[in-house]
Amino acid sequence: MQRRKLGHDLEVSALGLGCMGMSEFYGPRDDAQAHHLLDQAIGMGVDFLDTADMYGPHHNEELIGRFLATRKPKVQIATKFGIVRRPGEYRRSINNSPDYARACCEASLRRLGVEQIDLYYVHRIDPTHPIEATMEGLSRLVEQGKVARIGLCEVSAATLRRAHAVHPVAAVQTEYSLWTRDVETEVLPTCRELGVGLVAYSPLGRGFLTGRFQHDATFEDGDFRASLPRFQPENIATNRSLVDVISSIAVRKTCTTAQIALAWLLAQGDDIVPIPGTRRLSHLQDNLGALSVHLEPEDMAELGRALDAVPVAGERYTEEGMKGVNA
Repeated sequence: MQRRKLGHDLEVSALGLGCMGMSEFYGPRDDAQAHHLLDQAIGMGVDFLDTADMYGPHHNEELIGRFLATRKPKVQIATKFGIVRRPGEYRRSINNSPDYARACCEASLRRLGVEQIDLYYVHRIDPTHPIEATMEGLSRLVEQGKVARIGLCEVSAATLRRAHAVHPVAAVQTEYSLWTRDVETEVLPTCRELGVGLVAYSPLGRGFLTGRFQHDATFEDGDFRASLPRFQPENIATNRSLVDVISSIAVRKTCTTAQIALAWLLAQGDDIVPIPGTRRLSHLQDNLGALSVHLEPEDMAELGRALDAVPVAGERYTEEGMKGVNA
């Protein structure tokens, strides 16, 4: 397994595993299937697991905690706090207060069954709450040994600078893929200036960049993609044009469309760690195959021309989901 470093000292597998879908948002959950996938992923060298207290809520951390208790693998766990939501509701609020962070951290430690969280993210930023106060509270958790490193999710470059001035930020997690590249303008350059790693979630565009949704989109009950603007029928026709280009390169390289999308992201820098999520072993194997795909300069140029020529139609989330993004 290839390795990459986030920040100054967090070395992880070049591809991590996003675990959110094992609990909700993408249809019914199956804990036994999830444990089998986690076992297979670790056997293949993946040692960077991404979760959050709001996935479930709480179920995802509990699921990983049960898995860790029975197998005791050597892995790096990243989890998050800050989004507050009730079971069964997508509606959320944001709480970044130090007291809430401490309470959430202690609850996550219990659910995960670990003594220290390797990477603890502020899941979304509350623009009405000073990030400096949040970071000071998190730094106390580091001093107490409950957290090894601090991360931020979906932040602006300005907020990252303010936070990093209080306590070193190890990684920023944000959506980054061939159809979501906002981070390239300011956030990624700032990360590199400060020595902060970047963790890319939804690197396959929630499955769209694999070619799965080329003509229409049908979803299982509970799949939140049904409400997302980019998956609406009026936007699919535009967005599939980019996938057509990715697919043509995949045919030429004799690999899958998903592998091209991941290989492109991996080629953006060795300080970037994508965390594709899946519940299926076949998808996990496919994703890991991207580590063996080499994109030639002409491949990258072709993708670049497509990105310049093909607009992405639709926002990333609904208005509710955009709360705290780029704050």
